[in-house]
Amino acid sequence: MQNIYIALGSNMGDRLANLQQAVNRIDNEIGQVSRCSSVYEVPAVGFSGPIFLNACLVAESDKTPRAILKALQTIENKMGRKQVADGLYHNRPIDLDLIMVDDELVYSDELTVPHPRLQDRLFVLQPLCEIAPQKNVPNQNQTVSQLTKICNDTTKISPFREGIQRPAIHFLKQFNRICVEGTIGCGKTSFAKRIAEDLQAKLFLERFAENPFLPKFYDDADRYAFPLEMSFLADRFTQQRELSEQLNLFGQGIVSDYEVHKSLIFTQFTLSSEEFALYRTIFYNMMPDVQKPDLYILLKQTTPRLLANIKKRGRSYERTIDSEYLDKVRQGYQNFKRSHPDWNIVEIDLSGLDFVSNDSDYHEVVNQLRSALSTN
Repeated sequence: MQNIYIALGSNMGDRLANLQQAVNRIDNEIGQVSRCSSVYEVPAVGFSGPIFLNACLVAESDKTPRAILKALQTIENKMGRKQVADGLYHNRPIDLDLIMVDDELVYSDELTVPHPRLQDRLFVLQPLCEIAPQKNVPNQNQTVSQLTKICNDTTKISPFREGIQRPAIHFLKQFNRICVEGTIGCGKTSFAKRIAEDLQAKLFLERFAENPFLPKFYDDADRYAFPLEMSFLADRFTQQRELSEQLNLFGQGIVSDYEVHKSLIFTQFTLSSEEFALYRTIFYNMMPDVQKPDLYILLKQTTPRLLANIKKRGRSYERTIDSEYLDKVRQGYQNFKRSHPDWNIVEIDLSGLDFVSNDSDYHEVVNQLRSALSTN
């Protein structure tokens, strides 16, 4: 696999939709898109025409530069671009230029890589600098960032109000409220942060680190289980109210690393039967109208990996967590899933994957999610 860098432009029709369609097609037909820049408005250069929208992306592909060029031309044709052999610039619904292919140098009659006018085009350099500032341009012996700073292009470019999305995550835009759940150490917070960033959504994280009863619970569960769970409930009640206000005020998508019903999952085995009955009553009195999320992502990981992740993050109060406790938590989530058939719950298997350290594993997790949703 190699990183390929592509510039996109459109000045006809729904320009932003054209760019997004091109991104989606590149992802499907050429290679997995890993990053997209912001979108910029740029006046037509070299001819008189409507204002362009321009952007850049990075994708991973195993195709040769020539095959990538042919695929880009095919996408342009399918999207309605008419090739005119008069040597002049024209309006176009989509314009796709192969800028670089890792550190390759290509010089042929049909293709030159890196693009021969890269260093002269600020409307390519600036969005490219967003996503690959330290990428060395092989025939220039300078980075993209360095070329951007010394570029003499005086064309005025302006940030556009909207952007394009990586197709791997774009399908999640349909869900206004997403929660990520799973057993301790499965990576739910890391995954929630990642998809919230990619979706440009509001992120709500569980405030467990601020709970003074948590370290005490792991040292003496019998004594501190009830005050721990009550303090979590009080804080989650406050967060749920904040979350509802965010949804109502701004209409912005929300991603959280917990769902409030997890309180009932844990209390089933941390509290005595009498305490659990009391807790359950208090829970439903405090949260009578809790809305289910539009999408509930349940992450599944092996017990050895969970223990390794817990040990790696080094929280002293988690040192007593063992496989038996994790198995109880895992079973609690499975019971919750079975008892809520009307919820949109998608379980994702993370076995053998490290999406935190490996970007390709992150794409694999997202692809699992997309595939599972398409079959629901």
